Amino acid sequence: PGRPRPDPAAVYRVPVDGRPQQGAGDALVTIVEYADFQCPVCGRVQPTLEQVRQRYGSDVRFVFRHNPLAFHQNAMPAAEAAEEVFDQLGGRGFFAYAELLFQNQRSLDPQTLSRLASRVGADAREVERALSDHRHRATIEADQQLARSLGASGTPAFFINGRNLRGAQPFQAFEAVINEELARAREQLESGTPRARLYDALIADGATSPQMLPAAGGGGNAAPARPAEPPADQVYEI
Repeated sequence: PGRPRPDPAAVYRVPVDGRPQQGAGDALVTIVEYADFQCPVCGRVQPTLEQVRQRYGSDVRFVFRHNPLAFHQNAMPAAEAAEEVFDQLGGRGFFAYAELLFQNQRSLDPQTLSRLASRVGADAREVERALSDHRHRATIEADQQLARSLGASGTPAFFINGRNLRGAQPFQAFEAVINEELARAREQLESGTPRARLYDALIADGATSPQMLPAAGGGGNAAPARPAEPPADQVYEI
C-alpha cells in the first residue's frame, strides 16, 4: 500500500501582509514562494517563474517568504541581508537583490552580500550591521514556522492562491494551477467580493495544517491529474 500524500486541491491560509511583493495587491492570483537563496533547486526554478510573469502579467502577484535550510551555511545570512534590503528599498529592491543572490549562489559570503546590496542601491554598511546584529532573524524564523505548520518543509515550495505546489516544477504545472485559480478568482469577484479583498477571501477558509489524501490502493476518488509531489528529476531539498 502507498502512503498518504499531500492533497493538491487543498487551499491553505497563507497570509502575505508585510512580506516582499512583486505585482499588484489586487491581482487575481497570488503566488507565495518559499525559497532558500543557496538552494540550487530554488535557483533552477527562477526562469520558470519568469515565464509565469511573462505569460500572466498583471494577473499574478508574487510574494516571497524565507526558508533557509540548516545545511546551507550561507542561506540564513543571505536571507538576513535580503530582509535588510527590503527594509531599505521595499519590494522592488528586494526582488532585484533576490535575483542577484540566485545568480551568485556559489559565493554568498558576507563580502558578496554587501557588494550585491550596493548594486541594487542599498546601504551596504547597514546590510553589514544587519548581518552582525541579526535584526531580521525573528522575521525569517516566523516565515519558517509558518512553512512548517503548513507542511512545506522543503524548498522551493509555492502556494498559488493557497494551493501548494512543491519543487522545481515545469511551467505546465504552474500553468495548470494558475488557470484553475484564475477561474476561481473571477467567480469570487462575480459573487461580489471587492477586488482589493480578493486574496483574503480566497484563503479565508484555508487549512492551517497539512491536508493529505488517503494512501493509494483503497478505492475512492481518482487521483488528481496534477502530481502532488515533484518527480525525481525535480529534486526538492528537505
